[in-house]
Amino acid sequence: MDTQAVGSQMEEAAAHFLRAAGLKIIERNFSSRYGEIDLIAKDGDVLVFVEVRFRRNNRFGGAGVTVDWRKQSKLRATASNYLQYRRLDCPCRFDVVAIEYTGQHSTPMQGAAPLHIEWIKNAFGQ
Repeated sequence: MDTQAVGSQMEEAAAHFLRAAGLKIIERNFSSRYGEIDLIAKDGDVLVFVEVRFRRNNRFGGAGVTVDWRKQSKLRATASNYLQYRRLDCPCRFDVVAIEYTGQHSTPMQGAAPLHIEWIKNAFGQ
């Protein structure tokens, strides 16, 4: 399975997880010249920018640790661009949904992949 297909699958798993937690997904894969935001959701009156990260194993650290300061900077710039583009003025936060494959094989298989999902709210601590 190619990287883009796995990425789409993991974004769908994250969206399903967040919907089950009560969030409303309002946009997927918003991109601008600054970068891309995987999911944009509403949590009550808070706009949530969600970065989805996936790792096949945690040998080199879990999925959540891969959102470094460079990625955070790009996400902030892209979120600012989104707010301007949509003419929004509302409370916002940045969350990370870290997904790790916990199965025996090195790649997730369609419909059979045991996944561990960790939701890191306000991941960048504003």
